[in-house]
Amino acid sequence: MKIAVFCSANNNIVDKYTKEVGALGQWIGTAGHTLVYGGSNTGLMECVARAAHDAGATVIGVVPQILEKGGRVSDYIDVEIPCDNLSDRKDLMLAQADTAVALPGGIGTLDELFSVAASRTIGYHTKKIILYNINGFWDSLVHLLDDLQERGMIRGQYTDGILPVSTLQELQKKIEEMS
Repeated sequence: MKIAVFCSANNNIVDKYTKEVGALGQWIGTAGHTLVYGGSNTGLMECVARAAHDAGATVIGVVPQILEKGGRVSDYIDVEIPCDNLSDRKDLMLAQADTAVALPGGIGTLDELFSVAASRTIGYHTKKIILYNINGFWDSLVHLLDDLQERGMIRGQYTDGILPVSTLQELQKKIEEMS
């Protein structure tokens, strides 16, 4: 499977996230999957790309021009897909991937997560996104989604398209179920 991974490109990430992200990247490679990601050489993006590449995965980097100009493109990319901006990057990553995983991240990761979820909700695709809740990182978001669901603000069940998991084993099982 081609797995899109959305995550932080911030270099100020604590080790409790990098260890788990590295394990995910390693699993992607050893399981014979392909990583599709944003192409940056910083933060959790570089961590997952390095681990996946070192474990034998093909790594597809969808790289906005601004990263290229700033010298912030990873050396672990096997296939580089250039794009104009972040909107293009999301569209191209979704087109390349069979499913997506949201790791800890900030505003950009939230944008990517909700773009995938919203476009699924209105019928552009049927792909799911796994919300990898490492060390409870996404707890407050899950509570917000539960509250929106309870208030009737979400059509259907959000958990049909956004799949919260807390361990790598749960994530692996969800991916296997989609294969």
